[in-house]
Amino acid sequence: MANVRWAVDPTHSEVQFKVKHLMITTVTGYFEKFNVEAESEDENFNGASNVVFTADVNSISTNNEQRDTHLKSPDFFDVAKHDEIRFVGKNYENVGGSEYKLHGDLTIRDITKPVTVDVEFGGTVVDPYGQHKAGFTVTGKISRKDFGLTWNAVTEAGSVVVSDEIKLQAEIQLVKQA
Repeated sequence: MANVRWAVDPTHSEVQFKVKHLMITTVTGYFEKFNVEAESEDENFNGASNVVFTADVNSISTNNEQRDTHLKSPDFFDVAKHDEIRFVGKNYENVGGSEYKLHGDLTIRDITKPVTVDVEFGGTVVDPYGQHKAGFTVTGKISRKDFGLTWNAVTEAGSVVVSDEIKLQAEIQLVKQA
């Protein structure tokens, strides 16, 4: 039997990141445009493979236009040269019950590094329109400096403006493709 193909339901999915600002508060940002595709052994989403996530860096939003422009600049993502973030999942590992680890390669700018994210599988359901859907909560952490996002400044008191650690949070709903 052929694998079941899945694609993101963008109206029921979101991708966020959180970063400490001045080491005292957290700023949340998100990508308005992103895509997720995956395959599974069956409609119950067993044995996931070919998991690919992409985000359009031009769609980044932190609810502050000046900050978003800075994030798109060469100081950070450099969207003129690198307009996409890409994660390719290599291994979807069950670590107990509905808890999984998704190991893969994350590319930001032109740097690719292995990354593991935690995945909570919410299950599958057939919606009122007959569509098979699967739900996931994805969390993880990365070092922005590992991907060449090294810009920073220091306050008068010696605190850094932007933390190195970036927390990732996504709510993903996939739809079975015909």
